[in-house]
Amino acid sequence: MKKPSKTEPKTPAKAVLKKATAKAKKVTKKVTIKAPAKKAISVKKTAVAKPKKKILKTTKIIAKIDTGFGNILTIRGEGPGLNWEQGIIMDCAKDDEWVWMTEKPTVPFPFKFLLNDETWSTGEDFVAESGKTTVIQPEF
Repeated sequence: MKKPSKTEPKTPAKAVLKKATAKAKKVTKKVTIKAPAKKAISVKKTAVAKPKKKILKTTKIIAKIDTGFGNILTIRGEGPGLNWEQGIIMDCAKDDEWVWMTEKPTVPFPFKFLLNDETWSTGEDFVAESGKTTVIQPEF
């Protein structure tokens, strides 16, 4: 009897298995499949109207006065956020300039300045118009 060589299978079942494995290897090779190109699709977009931005007009009141070191200037009146009972401290922009402003729309409104929220400015009430800058030199 012949001695099987290393390349020959010992039994016919092993030979069949070896051939099947060889075929399976050939079948399991990686295959790259290119997908078909996508067709261009036309889509109609409906434009949605964006809400219009509300343009806020700033009403600004500027008092040109040097109140002295340590003093504040307040404003009272009938405008937006103002009342006659308690003053709102104005912003000191410069040594001789105090500013108060609002973006709330309103009709023309009366107001008055107070030094340290105690001493009223002299004269009649001042009037500011909505969306405009009013510059005043108050006296006390």
